[in-house]
Amino acid sequence: MRKRTNIQLLCAVLLTMIVTLCSQHATAQHTLTLTGGTGASYVRFYPAEITKWMWQCENYGLSWRYYSEKPRFVGAVGIDLEFLERGYRFGYRYTSSWETVGDELKETRRYEFYKRKINSIMLPLVWQPHFYLVKNRLRVFIEAALVLSYNLSSQYEYEDGKKPGGTYEWKVPRDNRFGYGLAGGAGFALLFGQVEVGFKARYHFGYSDILKNRNKYYSNSTDGDENPFYYSPLRSPMDNLNFSLTVGWRFNKRGFNEWFVVRPKKEKPLKTFNFSEQTGANKGGSSNQNSMGARH
Repeated sequence: MRKRTNIQLLCAVLLTMIVTLCSQHATAQHTLTLTGGTGASYVRFYPAEITKWMWQCENYGLSWRYYSEKPRFVGAVGIDLEFLERGYRFGYRYTSSWETVGDELKETRRYEFYKRKINSIMLPLVWQPHFYLVKNRLRVFIEAALVLSYNLSSQYEYEDGKKPGGTYEWKVPRDNRFGYGLAGGAGFALLFGQVEVGFKARYHFGYSDILKNRNKYYSNSTDGDENPFYYSPLRSPMDNLNFSLTVGWRFNKRGFNEWFVVRPKKEKPLKTFNFSEQTGANKGGSSNQNSMGARH
């Protein structure tokens, strides 16, 4: 139900953006793009803990780009509205076995993992440099973004099944709803008239913590199975790696203005005036030197 509500919210925003853009002049340098795909998520605990990447994290959303009407720079600026599944896998407990290797006794640990999935709304503010190939039918781009986020809901489970999972209950003293970070990525788009179809990859690097540190929330003595940490970590930022397919629409039938800019040809530098060559000063100087040598 919550995922369906998220989709309805994104559709409402999409409709609002389409009405706004369509009301503008026909030559507006805008594109609106639907994105969807999958990826992986990871958390960086400090002090370090045993963690693993969590795969099959869905992502989908909207991308709006504005291209300058005057081609003063190469690229676009825009805003994305994304729904991301994020989370982590944490080795909360292990069993040990010992075996002799040579003259040493070595320990092998088998971890049992706690998995937490977080549903987040992401708002990247994007700068997208790019260039065109194949007569403006292929755009290749890179991206850099400042990302703001809000965590909607969360679920947890114990992968070994020894403890029941369920809905993660948020606590103001323990959990952070808001977050921020940076992102970078690259991709391409194939242009078919006003339709753009492409692919992109993006890495979100989190700076904010998903859990408040132990100075604010010391232990889990009052928590249930949703919190596997005896003491909250000092740092807990999350990262995401996303792969997305894109389908976009350009609101300009003619094409972007930068396609029609005629680059001025570089003129050859004018030949510099050589005073000695024009006046014969070099020849005169050499003949005078020869005559002076003959006199001596």
